[in-house]
Amino acid sequence: MNIKQLDASNAYARAAQDLQQGLTGRDGDDGVKGQSAFSALVSDALSDVAVATQNTEVTAAKALVGQADMIEVATAVQNAEMVVQTVVKVRDKVIAAYNDILKMPI
Repeated sequence: MNIKQLDASNAYARAAQDLQQGLTGRDGDDGVKGQSAFSALVSDALSDVAVATQNTEVTAAKALVGQADMIEVATAVQNAEMVVQTVVKVRDKVIAAYNDILKMPI
């Protein structure tokens, strides 16, 4: 299984879990779980960056000892770059939306 298939599988499992729990950030019993849905989304994105970076480092280390070829290293690096770019673009959109809200008249 290559990296993109694994990422798609993980994303599908996470989406299915979010769908079951609902994206309200609420627990079924007594209210909030401790973080909002947005903060959970942000923390998940940051953990995805950490996982992709760690995967790249492991693949590069395997290539140094001859256990992985350059295609695997290039794929891991490209995957990590894509994850980081996605998080940066979402961050930029959130900041732009916040600035738009600040400019609104009261």
